[in-house]
Amino acid sequence: MLESLRTDPTFHPSPRLAMEAEPERIAYTALLSPDASRPDALAVVDVDPASPAYGTVLHRLDMPNKGDEFHHFGWNACSSALSPMSGHAFLKRRYLVIPGIRSSRIYIVDTQPDPAKPTIAKVIEPEEVFRKTGYSRPHTTHCGPEGLYISTLGGAGDGTQGPPGVFIMDCKSFEIQGKWEIDRGPQKLHYDFWWNLPRDYMVSSEWGLPAQFENGIVAEDLLGNKYGHQLHFWELSGRRHIQTIDLGANHQMALEVRPAHDPAREYGFVGVVVDTTNLEASIWTWWREGGTFHAKKTATIPPEPADAALLPDLLKGFGAVPPLVTDIDLSLDDRFLYVACWGTGELRQYDVTDPMNPRLSGSVHVGGIARRTPHPNGSAFGGGPQMTEISRDGKRVYFTNSLYSSWDAQFYPAGVPGRMVMCNVGENGGIELDKKFVVDFGAEFGAHQIRLQGGDCSTDSFCYSSA
Repeated sequence: MLESLRTDPTFHPSPRLAMEAEPERIAYTALLSPDASRPDALAVVDVDPASPAYGTVLHRLDMPNKGDEFHHFGWNACSSALSPMSGHAFLKRRYLVIPGIRSSRIYIVDTQPDPAKPTIAKVIEPEEVFRKTGYSRPHTTHCGPEGLYISTLGGAGDGTQGPPGVFIMDCKSFEIQGKWEIDRGPQKLHYDFWWNLPRDYMVSSEWGLPAQFENGIVAEDLLGNKYGHQLHFWELSGRRHIQTIDLGANHQMALEVRPAHDPAREYGFVGVVVDTTNLEASIWTWWREGGTFHAKKTATIPPEPADAALLPDLLKGFGAVPPLVTDIDLSLDDRFLYVACWGTGELRQYDVTDPMNPRLSGSVHVGGIARRTPHPNGSAFGGGPQMTEISRDGKRVYFTNSLYSSWDAQFYPAGVPGRMVMCNVGENGGIELDKKFVVDFGAEFGAHQIRLQGGDCSTDSFCYSSA
């Protein structure tokens, strides 16, 4: 009984204290079946350098259904449970909540009693999601003070019955509570979201509606600037929309949002996949000043010229490879921003000590549409750096190589066999691919989101400032 009343040791009041926690020993990686010929799965990967099984799959949990398309998943609870707003102070970081972005089905996976052999605790069918929320295509899971927040990419049913948004799930029973928004304002598209708990605001971004992504990128919509290009800001406690910033219609697909981890810092970053005027990608810094939010483009990444013979049909007419920034991640000390350029096969490290002037401080190449750079161990690498996860201490950066099955097929028609690799981070910046850590999940699986045991840099939000 007393044990259940103790705060979970993986919950930390501040980012600095989280950085001092023990290193991760296990990683959980979402695997998807590119052709839906088999169920998706959750892989348990050994990331303990002292283990004889280092860099191998310890266990694979196959799901009971086909066609889910695993994407982003998260923990049932994290450091936000320490918020004074929370009534859940004695939760445990035990369950992984895994949405199927295509099926709208949600799996609750129990990592206890053996973290290396998780089991399915509950399955929430799509009809329940539709009925209780009016949403479909669940995408990103964040644990917060009210419970579990899950963003969606479509309205109910076929995805066109109303705008997408966020819904709340109880973090103990996993019962769906309903829509999060009380006043959604002009928001009509959705993708990622995150918040600053003490400052009481949420920020969300935009991708597109299901018809614009489920069967691959729609070139006409992209060239017509019909994908998302806005940031939305919300009052977290009041659940109401307070401001929109339009980045410009040419800045197509504003995806991952990464607020500063230290809640005393009122800024963050968002990655834009492509500028339709010149194929470059960009990083924007947003901040609040005088009660109003602002955003500014603070870094750009140019396309790389390429022989048309090396390009997929979608890009042959351009004679170049766009970087396609599909993920960004921020270290817990708010010092380094990692930018995954899935198209050119580059992972960039920016020093963002000055968030208004990101400085390129490191880079590695592996894969890429035209480059096709092999891994340093000599093996081929399909796709490029994609979902990125940073260890709490900031010394290791893991990434996988699959974006979304139908998009993988368009940009990498030769296939994207699932891989997970890791970069070591220099003490003063710089990154280098680890030659020994290469996890091969096989051609039958794509690899996407990574979660680290005990938390990571895109899992937890913190309640108190670092000393």
